[in-house]
Amino acid sequence: MGYFGKLSYSDGRWRAAGPTAVPFLIVDVHDSHIATVDYRAADAGGGRFFLGYEPRIYFEEPDAGDPVDTRAEAEGFARWVRDAVGTEVDPDDVRRLMASPDGAPPQDEVVEQTVERLCALAGLPVPGWPADEDAPPG
Repeated sequence: MGYFGKLSYSDGRWRAAGPTAVPFLIVDVHDSHIATVDYRAADAGGGRFFLGYEPRIYFEEPDAGDPVDTRAEAEGFARWVRDAVGTEVDPDDVRRLMASPDGAPPQDEVVEQTVERLCALAGLPVPGWPADEDAPPG
């Protein structure tokens, strides 16, 4: 079984709890195969995209939702990075990390690696992934 967990980035650091300020970034990882990335800017703009696989592909329910418009989301995320972090990011570089709307397999074995590559691209610190010993018993 892979990693399951939600982390947020705001006020210059990652937390296991929700964000403390706007702008913020939330990364929700499901079984190390899907990362839902939500970003919000100070003007209430923002978006959502996936790393690894889109849930509709991973769960073999292609009609469960529309494919992500990766071009629009990559451009939106690049704007968020510029405004929130001060880093210039090429939207095409972001897009190459996103889950393929047609279901092509991701480059990385586990989505946490892709999250780390996205963070490096954006100039964000890498999240502190909880270790197995950090998990509750049971």
